[in-house]
Amino acid sequence: QVQLVESGGGLVQAGDSLRLSCKASWRSVSSEGVTWYRQAPGKERVFVAVIGHLGTTLYGDPVKVRFTISRDNAKNTVYMQMNNLKPEDTAIYYCSLNVYWGQGTQVTVTS
Repeated sequence: QVQLVESGGGLVQAGDSLRLSCKASWRSVSSEGVTWYRQAPGKERVFVAVIGHLGTTLYGDPVKVRFTISRDNAKNTVYMQMNNLKPEDTAIYYCSLNVYWGQGTQVTVTS
């Protein structure tokens, strides 16, 4: 059974930083791409960032410049560094690998 576990969310103030983690079991983050999405209450799920199996990255427009996705192959973990957080970043953040999804981690940013 493939498992993805997100962690690192929390309650922060605008301008603060967080680093989210997505740890995968069985499947390797170095051989398959991992994508971050987020969903705010009452809103559609939107694309945030992706890191491909070759290490290339792509970001959604709302988070460009402020967010950075990376991976640690030895730990089989993908990270998303989030800087200069804004209230509009408040959402549940999910990671996905192939057809598998994690349970999500809550990020709340106050003014």
